[in-house]
Amino acid sequence: MAAVVGSRDLRTPVVVALQTSAVAACYYVSAQLGLLRELVVEGAVVTPIWPPTGVSVACLLILGLRCWPGIALGAFFVILSLTSLTPSALCVLAGNTAAPVAGYLLLRRAGFRTDLARLRDGLALVFLGAFTAMLISSTTGAGILIATDRLEWPGFWAVWLAWWVGDAMGVLIVTPMLLLLSRVRLPLPLSRWKEAAGLAVIACCLVPVAAHSSVSLLFLVYPLLIWAALRFQLAGSLLCALFASVMTTVAATDRVGPFERLSRVEVMMKLQAFNGAMALTALILSAVIAEQIYTRRSVERACQELVEVLEHLTAFETADGRAPVDDGGLGRRPEE
Repeated sequence: MAAVVGSRDLRTPVVVALQTSAVAACYYVSAQLGLLRELVVEGAVVTPIWPPTGVSVACLLILGLRCWPGIALGAFFVILSLTSLTPSALCVLAGNTAAPVAGYLLLRRAGFRTDLARLRDGLALVFLGAFTAMLISSTTGAGILIATDRLEWPGFWAVWLAWWVGDAMGVLIVTPMLLLLSRVRLPLPLSRWKEAAGLAVIACCLVPVAAHSSVSLLFLVYPLLIWAALRFQLAGSLLCALFASVMTTVAATDRVGPFERLSRVEVMMKLQAFNGAMALTALILSAVIAEQIYTRRSVERACQELVEVLEHLTAFETADGRAPVDDGGLGRRPEE
């Protein structure tokens, strides 16, 4: 018995260390992916989508609060890859760690469910996990730039807005995808694989054209998004939104298509408005559809249970020798 207890005591630190290392690695890799596409706003380099915030919130929701050291460790290595370790860099690290932790605590307090099957869950992720919590990291980052004289006061709000929207987009786009992947069970249902393949082919053909066309055709993405949400719920809408967001971000950072003749601030505003509206549409529409499907199935299940009860009562009356008599709806008993 003592040996079993000892092995469990040794196993727990090992599991925690492995989880911390895995979270840090995911944070670092997602940061390198986010840094592939950058925008310059008022002399400060920002990313249109910062995936580490989405990875952090998803890890906290899946693994719990104990994984926060992995987030801090990942942010530490990202900062080391970009600059030297200074007090201002440590403040940015603290803000990037505190923001997803605050988002997790707000979501837990709101009764958030990771299946995103309710409208309230989608709204909570948008307004608490993304918009509210990411105020911490953006305010800390832009404030440090002001404090270290690397940014003038007139440019504070532009940098703050770009930082905040980039972090929020990471939560809106990456977190739901990771939560969805954590619930995937094999084998995958292939009942609609032909329709899914057709949707994928159309999206791969239409979205790059819409994102790179000099004529503003980005609105063509929304019918695809609605189709994906109606037929494939969260999985379809998230994949469609992620692909469209990546294609549009590439076009914006390359300054082609609808972003060709815009200033840097205008590129940032147009790109973030499109990504934000698309992510909101995907999340909320999918949550509404999932909630309606759940309600319909609950009603069908209740009706089936009612039929079974009526069949049971009919069988009991027949076995008791009192067959039910049709009284024309007058409510009389058979003996009357």
